[in-house]
Amino acid sequence: MIDAVAFTLDGHIGALAARKREADSPRYVALVCHGYGEHSGRYEYVATRLVADGAAVYAVDHAGHGLSDGERVLIDDFEKVVDDVHLLDLTARREHPGLPVVLIGHSMGGMIAARYAQRYGSELAAVVLSGPVLGHWATVDSLLAADEMPDTPIDPSTLSRDPEVGRAYVADPLVWHGPFERATVQALKICLDTITAAGSVDSVPVLWLHGEDDRLVPLDSTATGWSSFAGRSSSSKFYPGARHEIFNETDRDEVLDDVVDFVGAHLRPLETLED
Repeated sequence: MIDAVAFTLDGHIGALAARKREADSPRYVALVCHGYGEHSGRYEYVATRLVADGAAVYAVDHAGHGLSDGERVLIDDFEKVVDDVHLLDLTARREHPGLPVVLIGHSMGGMIAARYAQRYGSELAAVVLSGPVLGHWATVDSLLAADEMPDTPIDPSTLSRDPEVGRAYVADPLVWHGPFERATVQALKICLDTITAAGSVDSVPVLWLHGEDDRLVPLDSTATGWSSFAGRSSSSKFYPGARHEIFNETDRDEVLDDVVDFVGAHLRPLETLED
């Protein structure tokens, strides 16, 4: 296995912890965007599969997450987080000039990736959204209606049918297990409304993947946002019985097969044009 190389970026809140892992002669760049409360280190299996497919994989811990600077899980403006991801994108392009770039985002990271596609889609070859927060998310509304943020961490049983995933999540010291910050919840709401208002993305092919038994970010809720976001080159696939973290599910290899097949289908025309 190729070891990840750690580096830092000068993000909007301070130093951002980033990592990269790449094939010997990569044919594309994959940017991985993690979800709320977690960090990029939880995507090692995803990175391994992508590297085996010929990718140079880059990921960053969002502000207030993982090893990055910032108050824990405090994000007051997701447009600034999109700016941080753009710094990662520019770094990857500088180190791999001419390679096509794809973006893969999960959950809150899927929301960030969706907004990134609206702002920078013409510069990307493909976008994959895994269990993305889009449209209406009841959790946001209920938290904003509460007088105080409840001190209840994410239920690890909602992540995967594999109990080891939940146990590892609970034991991970870089995962946030405390309450939401109200400012973060408000920023989530604003970002969701911004994505809906910005409309469909036709500048890049987008694939939406979701577990049908996702109790954390229910499929039906995301579908309300997808209806206004999806463009002419958008498609979707759902996995029966799968919970929220489809990249960590019992059928994760099927999911990742779908990811690399989708990416490959949209790289080939670019490679042909370069020949």
